[in-house]
Amino acid sequence: MKRLCYLILTFMMFNIQEPAAQIRIREEVAEKYKWNLKDLYENDQGWEADKNEVVAMIPEIAEFQGKVSESAEKLKKCLAHLTEINKKLYRLYSYASMSSDQDTRVSKYQSMKQQLQQLFPQVGAKSSFLEPEILTLDTAKLDSFIEEEPDLAVYRMYLYDLLRKKAHRGSPGEEKIIADAGLMSGTPYNAFSIFSDAEFPDPVVTLSTGEEVKLNKSNFSLHRASKIQEDRKKVFEVFFTRIGEFENTFGAQLSGNLKRDLFYMKARDYESCLQRALDDNNIPVEVYHNLVNNVNENLDTFHRYLKLRQRMMGVDDLHYYDLYAPLVKEVDLRYQVDEAQNLVLTSLNALGKDYTEVVRDAFRNRWIDMYPNEGKRSGAYSNGVYDVHPYILMNFNGKYDDVSTLTHELGHTMHSYLSNTHQPFPTAQYTIFVAEVASTFNEELLNSYLLNELQDEKAKLSILGNYVESAKGTLFRQTQFAEFELKIHEMIERGEALTGEKLSEIYLEIVKKYYGHDQGVCEVPDYIKYEWAYVPHFYYNFYVYQYATSFTASVALAEKVLNEEPGVKERYLELLKSGGSKYPVDQLKDAGIDMTTSEPFQLTIRKLNQVMDEMEAILNKEDQEF
Repeated sequence: MKRLCYLILTFMMFNIQEPAAQIRIREEVAEKYKWNLKDLYENDQGWEADKNEVVAMIPEIAEFQGKVSESAEKLKKCLAHLTEINKKLYRLYSYASMSSDQDTRVSKYQSMKQQLQQLFPQVGAKSSFLEPEILTLDTAKLDSFIEEEPDLAVYRMYLYDLLRKKAHRGSPGEEKIIADAGLMSGTPYNAFSIFSDAEFPDPVVTLSTGEEVKLNKSNFSLHRASKIQEDRKKVFEVFFTRIGEFENTFGAQLSGNLKRDLFYMKARDYESCLQRALDDNNIPVEVYHNLVNNVNENLDTFHRYLKLRQRMMGVDDLHYYDLYAPLVKEVDLRYQVDEAQNLVLTSLNALGKDYTEVVRDAFRNRWIDMYPNEGKRSGAYSNGVYDVHPYILMNFNGKYDDVSTLTHELGHTMHSYLSNTHQPFPTAQYTIFVAEVASTFNEELLNSYLLNELQDEKAKLSILGNYVESAKGTLFRQTQFAEFELKIHEMIERGEALTGEKLSEIYLEIVKKYYGHDQGVCEVPDYIKYEWAYVPHFYYNFYVYQYATSFTASVALAEKVLNEEPGVKERYLELLKSGGSKYPVDQLKDAGIDMTTSEPFQLTIRKLNQVMDEMEAILNKEDQEF
């Protein structure tokens, strides 16, 4: 069942990696600021007992083989058995993973995680007969099964979604060939990952201080944000020039990945690689095309941001290597945890008392592991555990970014909580397409509240600057990636050769268009043509566009809620409660956001221009005072 795919992905989807915070010894952290994993299992022995129970349940799956299409009762029993296994696996993995995350040095919990990771493929192998057998049924037969066994209704979404994609299934022999191709399908990404992360000869750059720095990915990310322009220029030029020396190698890897996508497109009988990728969640291809077209039609707003950045940085000309330098001087907004919690709660009042009371429960009842400690995993995530409650991992260090991260993760947490308490397990997991809506929605409310409350205009400018920086990275840059990904897939579909040189040529053309190179907005050096080889997301099969669509959907929803549009708050909460019971585009449409139109995008562009209006007003006032 599709649910298995989400068991580990939950931790990946909602993870935010951040610089290390001030480290403490875990024993010194007050209990109220540490999550309570006893809500999952009283102790490790309880976990072990539940794991053994699951291990005993796995062989029993085989008893249903060849029988699930015979009767409604047998189908119900098979699905119920798999549901119980999956639910237990999720809970078991959550306990092992979070126990490990609170101190990664403890090998016992690493071992427990590995035990669970070995069980997932066992369940998949044992239940591989299920979907082919279900696909021998037709809609009329399924209708009669559900009428005969009403308990099957909770699987309606899963069952009818399988039938919807029946035309893209092959014969048993063809399905075996497609499955066997999976042995090779990960090779291009694996080769890229090993070469890029482990074997790539990182260049060395000498900074203005005389320090020599080896430019691995981590150091590149650090020094590209240097306050010294000459250092930024050197870092960019040296890093991407070295990547360019391996243009053909990177090109062969990405081209191999595109051919993999082409194989699955043809094997599954889709019209395009894009259609095949989006069809899993029944997302119309027009959503993707609308995003790319809308961004291209509004590049003047992006260029306005770039000119504003040039002004704020005080440079005569803006260059691509200037885009990661600090936009505004850091304002020392500091918060104790209790202050942060109160701030978040107050900002969320627009969603009503029922919503904020659950957030209070998260604070009171130890759903959150708040502070960094020795050995603790970095970053932040939310993990929604069915039949228990969600958990949040934080590394709170008192900065405004930590407050923003807290409300972001609480957005995921409330999405999981409302979904889990209003949906049965088979429809509780929401898709990646809507996953970031709730988190960025909360950030919108926090920003709006703070901007109304703060009197210090430098602090306001910092928050506004962070907002437009987020839009730059989430909306415009991800859509730039999405356009490149679409174009190279279309070329491979037409049978055109894609060498590393050709990929560089296409990428540079798109980047220059987005950043207004020919209009003198931002100068894009030629070596930026190799940047595509640095981005792992191009191996993820049309993934990045969802960052941009989630951003526009959440901004549009937040604008409607803050403007007190009648019924929009209730529709938004219904979206969070609906889990995976509907297709994501339909869920957003029910909430009042139609992603097949340009309205969400236009509301986002309007908001961005309003933010830049405020920034310019503050800057103009500062100029007059000076």
